Amino acid sequence: MVFPLALGLLVAFPVLAQRGEERGQNRPRANQGRVPPPPPRRDNPRSQPEPERHDSRRVNSTPHVNKDHWFGHDRPDDKRYHFDRPFEHGRFEHFGPSYRYRIERFDRDHHRLWLPGGFFFEVAAWDWPICTDWCWDCADDFVIYEDSDHVGWYLLYNVHTGVYVHVSYMGT
Repeated sequence: MVFPLALGLLVAFPVLAQRGEERGQNRPRANQGRVPPPPPRRDNPRSQPEPERHDSRRVNSTPHVNKDHWFGHDRPDDKRYHFDRPFEHGRFEHFGPSYRYRIERFDRDHHRLWLPGGFFFEVAAWDWPICTDWCWDCADDFVIYEDSDHVGWYLLYNVHTGVYVHVSYMGT
């Protein structure tokens, strides 16, 4: 009687453990295990992207966050970010560090991604090379931020790599 009960528990335990992982969010691996606060707005429109400099003279100019500091963000007056009609498809309102998303659908050819609820975004063409190797179908790996320097744009932040790219909201 004890043997069948023990065998049943041994079989059921891994299944129960997996279900708990599915429901919980993945702990961020970047930015010292934290989701960063929103990026600060820069007052000088000619502010250059700030690279991260390491003690060993290595420079990281990729757009990323480390120790809650946003590195590599393009100049506020960069012409690539100008929209004639910002928010043409509406405003996305569920952004910031308290909202974590998994990508429900992804179109690699058109650089588009869909969040739960049918909200979809398009990655800026010039940022696409930065995120081509991301795991687009991993659970709860992304945060959307409003871009404080480029009106009408959002930042898609990968909580595991610490890297972010510019995305435009295309509606539902």
